[in-house]
Amino acid sequence: MNFYRRNWYYVGGVIFVALSYYMGFLGIGNMSHIQVILTYSFMAMLVHQFEEYGIPGGFPAIFNIAFWGQKKDVDRYPLNANTAMINNVFMTYPFYILAIIFPSAIWYGLIQVGQGMVQIINHGYWNNKKIGSWYNPGLASVILLHWPIGIYYIWYVTANNMATVSDYIIGFVGSWLTMLVLWLGPVRLLRNRKSKYPFTNEQMYGYAEKKVKDILNS
Repeated sequence: MNFYRRNWYYVGGVIFVALSYYMGFLGIGNMSHIQVILTYSFMAMLVHQFEEYGIPGGFPAIFNIAFWGQKKDVDRYPLNANTAMINNVFMTYPFYILAIIFPSAIWYGLIQVGQGMVQIINHGYWNNKKIGSWYNPGLASVILLHWPIGIYYIWYVTANNMATVSDYIIGFVGSWLTMLVLWLGPVRLLRNRKSKYPFTNEQMYGYAEKKVKDILNS
């Protein structure tokens, strides 16, 4: 488990590659169009996670130090390596995959694609503001993948009269609630300054290392 805890985002990268081959050779022919879109949305999340924690990485430092303003135990508080694995894999994977399994639940599909889209708030504004940068790890995948895929899903269900007014309302509200359920909630519930699962230096710092350490030392 320790190996997976330190490398889950690389494993996610392997899953992304495998899904790319599957979708290219078999998936599109064996899945409904809605399922194809939602699978691509899941793949976008895999890229997003890799961008945050792998290359260029550095999300833990930005989150703990710049976003939450922590000066102490920053390698494990409030976000630690175990919580990152739990909410990114054991909570987020099922959340995305269930939408693919039940494509007729349009309201849920709207929540799924919307979850990636609403991250434009923290990645497109707050994180950049906190570190004084035009970019932070996770932003590229939100702009280049989550938003185009999300817009296409919304257009497709609208053009084909597949969504009701209640679907759109639930989808919109649910997208915002996922920020609490999948991310902020688990972090707050599992925060522990004495956690046995700190981030390694490699996991902790990546993009904007100097800016984050300047904030830490200020």
